[in-house]
Amino acid sequence: MTLRFSFVERIAEIGADGWNGLADTDYPFLRYEYLQALEASGSVSEATGWLPYHLIARSDDEKTAVLMPLYRKMHSWGEYVFDWSWADAYERYGLPYYPKLLTAIPFTPCEGPRLLIRSDIDPQAAMTQATTAIETYAERERISSWHVLFPDVDAQTVLDGTHLLQRQGVQFHWQNPGCEDFEAFLGLLTSRRRKNIRRERAKVRESGFTFRWLEGREITDAQLHYFYVFYQATYMKRGQRGYLSRTFFEEILRTMPEQALLVFAERENRPVAAAFFFKGTSTLYGRYWGCLEEFDQLHFETCYYQGLDYCLAQGLPHFDAGAQGEHKLLRGFKPRITRSYHWIAESAFRDAIADFLRQETLQVKRYFEEAETVLPYRHS
Repeated sequence: MTLRFSFVERIAEIGADGWNGLADTDYPFLRYEYLQALEASGSVSEATGWLPYHLIARSDDEKTAVLMPLYRKMHSWGEYVFDWSWADAYERYGLPYYPKLLTAIPFTPCEGPRLLIRSDIDPQAAMTQATTAIETYAERERISSWHVLFPDVDAQTVLDGTHLLQRQGVQFHWQNPGCEDFEAFLGLLTSRRRKNIRRERAKVRESGFTFRWLEGREITDAQLHYFYVFYQATYMKRGQRGYLSRTFFEEILRTMPEQALLVFAERENRPVAAAFFFKGTSTLYGRYWGCLEEFDQLHFETCYYQGLDYCLAQGLPHFDAGAQGEHKLLRGFKPRITRSYHWIAESAFRDAIADFLRQETLQVKRYFEEAETVLPYRHS
């Protein structure tokens, strides 16, 4: 089947029914409501260097057949797959690296679908045609490259059938090995690690901290205000400003509250820190953290141990706590290979980057294998 491709600069042009009709709405970040909240709040815009340019394909009957989130990027911030050295190399040779095209969820290093395909359309054929459409557009507009970040296993399968360059990375995720509660989970770890984790959690409790889980519909304006102050304060300590506006979070709580969770850390009945999570039916996603003051072990308790408690209590088997963080290894988070895919227009750079990626992949493999050797599980 031949598809006709075009681009839209606002996801609202497609609409909630048109987009969600193809989207797996259990994955929160590809829902229309999430992407629209980014656009409507100004968090994603030409001013922030993320210009929406979503791909849509229609079949002969004029019905939507394929959708893909796509952005014209004027920088590499907020991606979590780092290509700054590629941009520097382009600059040294007098070539523009930006704008580039990006298929990803802005500011979100979480694996998930990247091409939405109608059930009667062959996925491999759709990806092949989409790749041709994007490359044709990029060559016409003199755009340097196109990058697909954090695709899930199904998306990787069809991307492997294209000529795009593959890049690997490592994250650390928790997968419930069959435990009903945190004590059962600790029982799977070595004695030393059990003692260390108990000591870490006890230190937080003995410092007077308590925690509250607030589902999306329970979060008040005042509580969201506290969280947003904490969120921005954490960025300001590094001389930056958080990517997301308060309006973004307000839109999330208005349009998709069932997939939001806020964990508050309180001391003497006063909020002192908070973490914002998203969730599906099988996965908890740890996304945003903030505090005004630093307290020993509070960050890990709020963002990770409370997340594990929630997963165990709600029967969620998978916890994706965000990018990087080797410190997660000793707490039972296992290494996981992530993949991204890249098209480079300039042939000389494409060959050089392909060579770089071959060497980097070997390094990632060694790192992954070394990480597995320090997991705290008994008999692991």
